[in-house]
Amino acid sequence: MDTTSTAQRARIVEPSFVELFTPKLVTVLREGYDLAALRADIVAGLTVAIVALPLSMAIAIASGASPDRGLYTAIIGGFLISALGGSRFQIGGPAGAFIVLVAATGARHGVDGVILATMLAGLMLLAIGFLRLGTYIKFIPYPVTVGFTAGIAVIIFASQIKELLGLTLPGREPGEIVEKLHVLGQALPTINPAAVAVAVVTVAMISGLKRYRPHWPGMLIAIGTTSVVAALLSLPVETIGTRFGGIPRTLPVPMLPEISLARIQAVLPDAVAFALLGAIESLLSAVVADGMTGRRHRSNCELVAQGFANVGAALFGGICATGTIARTATNVRAGARGPVSGMLHAMFLLLFMLVAAPLASYIPLPALAGVLAIVSWNMAEKHEFALLLRSSRGDAVVLLATFLLTVFRDLTEGILVGFLLGTLLFLHRMSQTISVEHHGATNIEDRADDSPDTRTPYDARIAADPTMVIYRISGAFFFGAASTVGAVLDRIADQHKTFILDFEAVPLLDSTGANTIEGVLRKAERHGIRVFITGASAPIRQVLLTHGVRPPRVHFERTIDNAIEAAKAAA
Repeated sequence: MDTTSTAQRARIVEPSFVELFTPKLVTVLREGYDLAALRADIVAGLTVAIVALPLSMAIAIASGASPDRGLYTAIIGGFLISALGGSRFQIGGPAGAFIVLVAATGARHGVDGVILATMLAGLMLLAIGFLRLGTYIKFIPYPVTVGFTAGIAVIIFASQIKELLGLTLPGREPGEIVEKLHVLGQALPTINPAAVAVAVVTVAMISGLKRYRPHWPGMLIAIGTTSVVAALLSLPVETIGTRFGGIPRTLPVPMLPEISLARIQAVLPDAVAFALLGAIESLLSAVVADGMTGRRHRSNCELVAQGFANVGAALFGGICATGTIARTATNVRAGARGPVSGMLHAMFLLLFMLVAAPLASYIPLPALAGVLAIVSWNMAEKHEFALLLRSSRGDAVVLLATFLLTVFRDLTEGILVGFLLGTLLFLHRMSQTISVEHHGATNIEDRADDSPDTRTPYDARIAADPTMVIYRISGAFFFGAASTVGAVLDRIADQHKTFILDFEAVPLLDSTGANTIEGVLRKAERHGIRVFITGASAPIRQVLLTHGVRPPRVHFERTIDNAIEAAKAAA
């Protein structure tokens, strides 16, 4: 068996450092970027900017920040994500998934704390990307992603009830959802019919335009219409102008937030949560874009871009930036050709802010709440949630644990517990796939599971030899299956003189499995039994050798037939 070819092939196909971290913008320009591609990207960028304009402000407000910080994030963060990222079509900016985390961080540490946590999260994302850890983000189980996304959707909607109904609260709105709903319920007598009307009209217009005119910018049309109506009728509803005094017409001067060791220690847990969620969201968004276009993103390069984007956004007073699934999908459907569309989307947003900033003062807050109600409804992934509940008991447990912990406890706790449960479920399922077939003097087969035998039986001459026993192991031989396999292999009888272990169908062997084999080998030595191992691949043989399963204690052969011949020759 060629023991070096696998490693050599791995070195040949493994991309270089430069290839891994080359932005897709460079790749697109190298392939040849013509005027037709530029026109397509201009149209796509303008389309996405129209969608992102109200959404960025709404997300910032829901996060407890002023609307201009959402625009800064979309402009600076969105530009850097497209310019430096590993996806051709990724659109970056503030995301609904961050509303809960940003709002909680702001309540604890203020706006400066949010900005510092965003900057630290950016540095963490840079480290994760350059250390090539982005590959491991894909190991988060699907029920976990569906569970926390649905949980975030519930929290976002709950956070908008006050604005949707125009309620007046006696104090600050609580963050805990149970307490929040209790306080909102007590405030129901203060409901504002005008605010409800604005919210309902906004939701109805967005939903209707999406169904009957899907290519029209429904969010912008709905926001513009309700703003004009509210201004003309002098409706008693809060607007961006009445609460925030409008938005600036220029970008702020970049500056560092207040930095001290105590401050860093205080916001570090929030920064870790920002980085973890940002990595998950951005790579999920890139995967969605890949599925729509047939392209393939560079995960670690994408995380590096997310890191630079969050540092850049923080310098300009923005909040967390990440890849956004809805805006990225809009970009693809609008006909984008490459990252230039995302860069143009950021430039169009800057142009809108410079030209139309005074008009933003008239936008009613119930209308922006209606936008977020639509966002939360679309985020909930209702079909996938119901499908996972029906698929298996294990997936349902992981899904519900993640969802409930996200809603009633904490987003990070929900992800970690869900990941742990998903990992335990996977290990349990993997341990059930291992099988051990025993061929010996009585021509019986002892199996470690109830799966059917799909391999042909061995020659009758083997069964007729009372001194020889053969075990064929199939499946991943790891710590979760070691006890099952060990219980079968422990049946070595004194009358056997030759013991053959066939590893041909074993794709994986860990240290626990190797230690199990070493224990069997010790017992065989005490009984004077010769042990042969056949069909072991080079990686598996290396693990065995490392744990003391080596000649002359054991003999390695390519096939069972070779082992039989060697045993007969030694007899």
